Amino acid sequence: MKNVTKKVMAAAAALSMLAAGTAFAADDDQYLGKTQDIIRAGTYGSVQGPAQYFTGKARIDNIFPEKGPAKFSGAYVTFEPGARSNWHTHQVGQTLVVTMGVCLTGTWGGDVTRAYPGDVIQCPPGVKHWHGASPDAAMTHVSICQSDDSGSVVNWMEPVTDEQYLKGLSNEGKAQPRS
Repeated sequence: MKNVTKKVMAAAAALSMLAAGTAFAADDDQYLGKTQDIIRAGTYGSVQGPAQYFTGKARIDNIFPEKGPAKFSGAYVTFEPGARSNWHTHQVGQTLVVTMGVCLTGTWGGDVTRAYPGDVIQCPPGVKHWHGASPDAAMTHVSICQSDDSGSVVNWMEPVTDEQYLKGLSNEGKAQPRS
């Protein structure tokens, strides 16, 4: 009798595992035939940052466009020494990842702050700010922005003055190592 019980239990266990395996396999069918998009480097080319929105030379290399259902896009933005964006806000916010150089960034009524490679700057919606390179070194950051329901990403404003750009910086704003 013990042998029969063991065989029945073993058969039940095997059937359970088979049924579970079939259930997992059936669930996995939802993934069959689905693919990922690979956007090759250089697909979108480089564009100069428009003079109406940037002081100095800035280059924008779009990495990926907004593609539904996600509403965000990304770009590398490279600023030559002394270059910076105009004041602006983002309706849904912005995330910057500094990849090279020293980033200078400021908020309306605030001080200028330095950010270094590997640092992440998260700017909440509606915060008036700017960002750019130090006076003596180029800077690149990855910019990730999300559009609002109307498809808008940024609200551009007036240029940052030299006084605002250098506010609170010692050594005439020269790039300084992380402290």
